[in-house]
Amino acid sequence: MKHYISSNNPMRPQFGARFSYQAQHFAWECGDDGVATVMLNRPDRKNPLTFDSYGELRDLFNGLRYATDVKVVVVTGEGGNFCSGGDVHDIIGPLTRMTMPELLEFTRMTGDLVKAMRHCPQPIIGAIDGVCAGAGAMMALACDLRYGSELTKTAFLFTRVGLAGADMGACALLPRVIGQGRASELLFTGRAMSGHEGLAWGFFNALHESGELLAKAQAMARQLAAGPMFGHAMTKNMLNQEWAMTIDQAIEAEAQAQAICMQTQDFRRAYEAFVAKQKPVFGGD
Repeated sequence: MKHYISSNNPMRPQFGARFSYQAQHFAWECGDDGVATVMLNRPDRKNPLTFDSYGELRDLFNGLRYATDVKVVVVTGEGGNFCSGGDVHDIIGPLTRMTMPELLEFTRMTGDLVKAMRHCPQPIIGAIDGVCAGAGAMMALACDLRYGSELTKTAFLFTRVGLAGADMGACALLPRVIGQGRASELLFTGRAMSGHEGLAWGFFNALHESGELLAKAQAMARQLAAGPMFGHAMTKNMLNQEWAMTIDQAIEAEAQAQAICMQTQDFRRAYEAFVAKQKPVFGGD
């Protein structure tokens, strides 16, 4: 859960004022509005992942739990494609020479990236153009909101390389987003889902022209960043937790969550702004 840490709180040094971060294997920037952008930047090969970028992305999203001034994250790819999955030469080849314990360390690391994205408190928005395949499709699936284009081709192509469609949480996450039957088809066949299919099936929240895609995603990010960030973090937390709850458990958990949110200053700000017929300015506390 993301908490506001005031400037005079003795824990403040642990959280940092700007989450200054120098990425090594992708591009990273964060503006004064709290909107950060992760850009996979190997466009000559359609932005594949490597062992190093997997690990760095995992660590970045885990670290965002402590970045109180990063409010929303946009994930995208450079050069008209999102991500082509694991690099054939840098990852697939070496995997064929690894022992079982080594392979398990790798598959757990890839799954840890999805877990880190789901558990980082900030909303994550995917701006997904062109090729979105394999592990790239799973990164897209791990986002909270997804925007695509007519050119987006999303493929969970694990069976096409002789593996199971069950990878990085695909068999748990994808049916919840697009339904069991549609997920089964994509995971068994490895075929590409078009942008229009993805929109009709609920995978994408909207489609935009390729040239406008990142700007549209960042505009939504700014809109969310202006909202009640403690409330957003609580929403994401409950969306994760309630998958494993009964309806009665979920209703009780939401009662407790909402009671906590009612103690925030943002709740009071919203009320006072309503009374004054003004738009509330949220502070995240």
